[in-house]
Amino acid sequence: MRQVVLDTETTGIGEGHKIIEIGCVELVNRKLTGRHYHQYVNPQRLVDPEAMEVHGITDEFLEDKPLFGEVANDFIEFIKGSQLVIHNAPFDVGFMDREFAALRGYPKTADICTVLDTLTLARQIHPGQRNSLDALCRRYGIDNSHRELHGALLDSEILADVYLFMTGGQTALTLDSKEEDDQPSEQELLKSLVVDPSVAANLPIYGVNSKEQEGHEAFIQMLSGKCDNVLWKK
Repeated sequence: MRQVVLDTETTGIGEGHKIIEIGCVELVNRKLTGRHYHQYVNPQRLVDPEAMEVHGITDEFLEDKPLFGEVANDFIEFIKGSQLVIHNAPFDVGFMDREFAALRGYPKTADICTVLDTLTLARQIHPGQRNSLDALCRRYGIDNSHRELHGALLDSEILADVYLFMTGGQTALTLDSKEEDDQPSEQELLKSLVVDPSVAANLPIYGVNSKEQEGHEAFIQMLSGKCDNVLWKK
């Protein structure tokens, strides 16, 4: 399966704003391949000061960069047929679709890719918690200390690590296809976690002594005092 982890930076938020940076990294069979796409874009408009504080990209820096129409074909060639992995996908896809529509005759993102929103996924896995990219890095122990400003390529690389940790997969860079073939599949890994019933039947069963039982009951009482509706009372 080919996935492209994508991030963009823009001149601001809302109608009339444009993409100024695109960053993508490629995953094949849940492994980073080392292939990436990175491009700055001249938006032909000024960058909002608030946005500049986030990504640090100035109007002067963008003056000599190509227009989106000049890089659109290469960008589409890199992402087409893949599953895009994006944090808060409606934001980035919305900007991409407006850029494609302005060129006329270009497809919408959904016509050339499927999209996985890691923000939606994170909210399902960690309901009621903060699920920004920085919060997820802290939760999964991913070092993003070098991320002083947002940048599309850097953020896509960090998101790739977050996505693979969040879904329980490999983050190592693998360029040798033979080595990939030697890796167990996800189904094989799952099977390895299942205990053979004949082995389980012979496992020793240990009881608890009175002191351990008293400690357990005291702990349950403490938990019960923190919540009125506990399942073990039902």
